Amino acid sequence: MRILLTAFEPFGGSDRNPTMSIVQSIGTTMPWVTTMVLPVVTGIGSGSAWSMLQPILHESWDAIVHLGESAKASTILVERVAVNMRDGTVADNQGSLLRDVQVVDGGPAAYFSTLPVRELIEASNMVDVPTALSMSAGTFLCNETMYRTLHALECARRATRAGFIHVPQLPEQAAVRGGPSMDAALMARAVSAMLSRLREGPRLDRA
Repeated sequence: MRILLTAFEPFGGSDRNPTMSIVQSIGTTMPWVTTMVLPVVTGIGSGSAWSMLQPILHESWDAIVHLGESAKASTILVERVAVNMRDGTVADNQGSLLRDVQVVDGGPAAYFSTLPVRELIEASNMVDVPTALSMSAGTFLCNETMYRTLHALECARRATRAGFIHVPQLPEQAAVRGGPSMDAALMARAVSAMLSRLREGPRLDRA
């Protein structure tokens, strides 16, 4: 079993991102999980998240799980749908703010996560971490990354499961900007439970 787990660097004026703490924790405890931190840069140009992610998608992954931060979330959210739209309310880390722009020109309107979303929610809730289903990954880079990944896998006819999970901000972030939060160790416990559930499932045809 090989799982790719990605996080994002800090953005929006914060000096931290909870997803980085999660992948650092999991990277030392689950050797079958490969972790990567992506830049918060939209599009496909040099230095973008996609320019870093795309070259390794052809490798033999059983599952790809992207993590992102939601300052509005009070629970962990397993995303169901990525839409073909970029409509940001904040600029990325290169100052780009895209509105009413398709992620992939002429691509399908949306993709559904191919992860077993309800099983992942159950796995997290069983370790006492509140987790819920979310119908939309938004319209910023989280959604873009989920959409591009699913589109690339679909075009390549690969059976790799892929999807996105949003996590709340850290308590120290909430102390500065307000809003709900969750402890990093709690979030790492939830994500670990979800990855373990993926590992317990049937091996996938990675051709």
